[in-house]
Amino acid sequence: MAELLRFDRVEISYDEYPAVRDVNMTLHEGEILAVVGESGSGKSTLIRAAMGLLGTSGKVAGGDIRYKGKSLLDLPEEERRRINGPEIGMIFQDSGSSFCPVRTIGSQLYESMTSHQAVTKKDFENTAPDLLQKLGFEDGKRILKSYPFELSGGMQQRAGIAAAMLLKPAVLLADEPTSALDVFAQKQVVEEMLLLRRMFGTSIILVTHNIGVAGAMADNVLVLKDGRVAEYGETQKVFSAPQSAYTKKLMAAVPRLRLSGSHHDMEYT
Repeated sequence: MAELLRFDRVEISYDEYPAVRDVNMTLHEGEILAVVGESGSGKSTLIRAAMGLLGTSGKVAGGDIRYKGKSLLDLPEEERRRINGPEIGMIFQDSGSSFCPVRTIGSQLYESMTSHQAVTKKDFENTAPDLLQKLGFEDGKRILKSYPFELSGGMQQRAGIAAAMLLKPAVLLADEPTSALDVFAQKQVVEEMLLLRRMFGTSIILVTHNIGVAGAMADNVLVLKDGRVAEYGETQKVFSAPQSAYTKKLMAAVPRLRLSGSHHDMEYT
């Protein structure tokens, strides 16, 4: 499989305070890579760095982040716009908060598309409901006409995934996409992301503190502790025989998830 996204000895700091230290990881075509660890371990910082979303106080202090062999660091704004969205999409922990409450979901998705490519309203109205239907929405047209407050938290999160996928990016970065949801909604979101890979070949980096979700989704897993790599490898090998004391600690309190058709034997208990 071809390499898409590489983190090479990445060091990230906020106001000169190190948050991530010497992290190496690689995402390949069609791969789902989970980055797991406790809050404050640097998980979200890693993927935000790839999007150039570290804010004014954060910076990549060392190493490199490369997409298809090209460094993403210090890109001109116009080039960054050509990559963020069309090439690398992102979904956040609470997609509902990113939607404007007084505008319909459809109007916001359409605006998101037109900010990156020329598309007519008619073409959007033909293609968007089809994508929503493929992602398991029974009535895509109704969703597009709905306001965010008319949707449940799980539906808002799934609409956020659809928004990221309208441009069909090669890479999807998912920042704690299930942590604010109940167990049923978590299962729906996880299955939707797995469906993206099956339909579009989307490569995904999943940031989560939930090892059950990581075990149900990911081919490979990177365990992060205090900004450093504690363990990295094939998910089933890492979780069935963890080598680090920290991974063993995380495994001791695992919510497990069983997905229909999943090759990972994980379930919530």
